[in-house]
Amino acid sequence: MRKVKKAGLLSMGTVLLLGTVLAGCGSNNSSNSSPSSAKASPAAEPAKAANYKLAWYASAPHPYFEEVKKGVEAFENDFGIPVEKQIGPDWNQPSQTDNVQALAAKGYKYFSIYPSDGSGANGLYEELTARGVKFVNFGASTVLPTPASFFVGTDAKVAAMQATEKLISLMGGKGNIVNVLEVLEDSNTKLRKEGVEEVVNKYPDVHIIQEISGMKSTEEAVQKVDSAIAANIDKVDGIIATGFTPSVAIAQVMDDYKKKGGNRTIHSIGIDTDPIVIKAIKDGVMDATIAQNSYGAGYLSMLLLKLMADGYSPKEDAYAVDGGIVVVTKDNVDTYEGDIRDETNNLKNALLATYLEKK
Repeated sequence: MRKVKKAGLLSMGTVLLLGTVLAGCGSNNSSNSSPSSAKASPAAEPAKAANYKLAWYASAPHPYFEEVKKGVEAFENDFGIPVEKQIGPDWNQPSQTDNVQALAAKGYKYFSIYPSDGSGANGLYEELTARGVKFVNFGASTVLPTPASFFVGTDAKVAAMQATEKLISLMGGKGNIVNVLEVLEDSNTKLRKEGVEEVVNKYPDVHIIQEISGMKSTEEAVQKVDSAIAANIDKVDGIIATGFTPSVAIAQVMDDYKKKGGNRTIHSIGIDTDPIVIKAIKDGVMDATIAQNSYGAGYLSMLLLKLMADGYSPKEDAYAVDGGIVVVTKDNVDTYEGDIRDETNNLKNALLATYLEKK
């Protein structure tokens, strides 16, 4: 088991903050760049490609995983290596354990996994690493120390803290917030909750007046967000969502509120870049959202597995690969995708120097 430090992510890039500087530096063509435009390794020969035995496993159907899968597919195209892609039925660790064990029994040895349970997944990893299987976590980390070789994704707590700081800034440093969480079973939800509360506690004039959670569908999220806004309409100044589904719900509820003539200023920030959220930002319905490097989580996790299959080993304490985030506002809504792809390129070129070595 790797005894890596738990002192946060090893950030490979500065968080790209919003503003006119970022918007001015962007290019409408930059969103077309991909990691293949960086110094890609040659595609593997067909016979050798089939020997890699790479697998990607996501816990349950969710829009975030669809974005990650795009990065996995780009890796397949760049390197000519097939990846077995599987999305499980639910967020429960026993389901994940059974399905991953079945894949391992078929000969798959290198896994990129979103752990359903940060602690429970370690038991699965311990069992299979004893048989030579390698794991990279994407999107969420297992509890440290862990048998996993790497984690690729966003520091969930830090991203939530940055989103909260932005919201409080929009509110003028004072006011009341509704905190909208997503699925409590998600291993990142607790970290996001902690991040929001930690920032709010720094501001004596800012208060969380209601917290809502448990949203597994957009319809459920819309109902809960709408009820929370209605119940607090005379005192709410800001609303924050740190999950994909509630972010879409906020966009829809705030759009409806403004169309009905609502005149109270309610600032809002979400996470991820569903088209509904992006349109809400363009239309002035929402203030901002946090764009995670979901694409990079897929691409880079598979590349790390390939390199380990090629004989490279993780450097000591080189565990967390921070894919970076972009705070998306009206100023950079047309250019942020290029910034995300650029960060993936930068990380791709730095993997061997920063995270891996050949012993």
